[in-house]
Order: sequence, then structure tokens, then C-alpha cells
Amino acid sequence: MASDPSRGSKPARTKSGTQPPGKSGAPAPDQPPAPTKSQAKRAARAEARAAKRAAKRGGKPAKTRWYKQIWQVFQMTRKVEPLIWLWLLLVFLGVIAIAVAIGLFAWKGHAVYMGALGTPLGLLAAMYLLMNRAERAAYQNIEGKEGASSAALGQIRRGWTFHEEPVAIDPKTRAMVFRGVGRAGVVLVAEGGPPTRLTRLIDAEKRKVARVAPDIPVVVMTVGNEPGQVPLRKLSRKIQRQRARLSRAEVAVVQNRLKAIGGLKAPIPKGVDPLRARPDRKALRGR
Repeated sequence: MASDPSRGSKPARTKSGTQPPGKSGAPAPDQPPAPTKSQAKRAARAEARAAKRAAKRGGKPAKTRWYKQIWQVFQMTRKVEPLIWLWLLLVFLGVIAIAVAIGLFAWKGHAVYMGALGTPLGLLAAMYLLMNRAERAAYQNIEGKEGASSAALGQIRRGWTFHEEPVAIDPKTRAMVFRGVGRAGVVLVAEGGPPTRLTRLIDAEKRKVARVAPDIPVVVMTVGNEPGQVPLRKLSRKIQRQRARLSRAEVAVVQNRLKAIGGLKAPIPKGVDPLRARPDRKALRGR
């Protein structure tokens, strides 16, 4: 008898012993389609952009809010002036009281309006007082320290060029001289003691300036609280108020000439330069 192919036939098996998915009764598992080359490139670019944004966010410090900055300034000022909060409150309430008084007497019937208008004005007046006292407190914190004049001179931005380091230092008294160039000429700022102690350093720097830039006005200022000296907190304002005597072209010429002088030279002993010294090879070989 002929065998029934539907009964006697068995499905073919693979080498691993499992049935092929197409011929078995169980459905094949769903697999996501492989991404194309263009999709892979777009995904790689998106990951690269995300990594760059994350690196930028991680490299930049977190921004401090304006109210936190004001609070930090207030805390710093209160260490020097414990009653600063009382002065700020008096200024704020005083401006509002003046505004209300104007609304009651000078402009009758508008007391509420003037009071509302005086509130922001009172805040502005209190902020101005806080900034003024904060600047004074900052100068009091650095007053008497070495290089305090450099911090005050760093506040001058327009029209003047100052060296960050002093151009002369007395190793015994630690007195130092800073030099700057502007429309008023050359300014020498000395600190570290009374004017009599600073005379020698100032005269030496004046001779250097006169050697390379003659007929250029030289303004001398000594920082301190003694008679004839300039307080540290008034130093930048006094320099900026000096009358202009040079043109911009002359200022550039003077700056280039003073660069040839240089600043403070390191106390290196004269003789052989240790960086250019060559070893004695005969001595190394024992001859």
C-alpha cells in the first residue's frame, strides 16, 4: 500500500535539533528591524550633541542669584558695621515718609499714590547706602596689608594702565611702588610707611622714568592715613580726577618706552647662567 505523505512525513530538523520557524506551527518572535546607516548616524550625532551640552553645563559654575549676592554683601558689611541693618531700615522708611508727606501737604489727596511711589525709591536709596558701605568695608579689610594698593588700582579700567606687580620693593621695610600710565602722565603709587620712608624708592623710580621719557609729568601718591597721604578707598577716585595732559598717541609712546625698563627684577646673582651651564664631560669620565 502506498503510504500517505501527510502521515508518514516528519518536519525536517536543523543541525541543532530545533525545527525551523517557518515550517513549525509556532509563530516567529517579533524582532525590531535593524536601523539603517542614516538612522545610526543621526543617533550618533544626537548623542554627541547631548554629551557636549552636558559637558558645558558641568564645566560652568552655577550662577548665583541676585538676592543671594545682596545677602552676601550684607553679611560682609555687617561684620565691619554691625548696625548697618538699622541704617538701611531708617533710610527706607525715611524716603517713604517724605513721599507720604509730599502727598499730604504739597499734593493733597495723593498720599497713597506717593507712598506707593516712595517704596521703590526707598529700596534704591537703601541699596545705594549698602553698596557704599560695602565698598568701605572691603577696603577696611585689606587696609594695611601688602599689595593693598594693587587691589585699589585694579578698579581703574578706562584711561589707565597699571602693572599688577610692583616696580620696586624695599626688602627691609617691605615698602613698594606701583607704576601706571595715563592721560595725566606717569603715576607712582607708594605704600608701606610714612612718606619719609618711601622717598628713596620714589626718587629712584622718578629717575628711571625721566631717563626714558623726559618732560613727561610724574604724579606721586603715597597710600596711608597720615597727613599728606591718600586713603586707600580714595586712591582710585583721585587718580581718575587727574587733569589730562597727554594725547592718546603720546600715552602709547610712553608705555612702549617704559616697557623697555621693565618691572621688578628678580635677585639673581651675577655670573654663569645655571640654565645654560654645560657639564664637564672630562670630569664625568674621571680624567
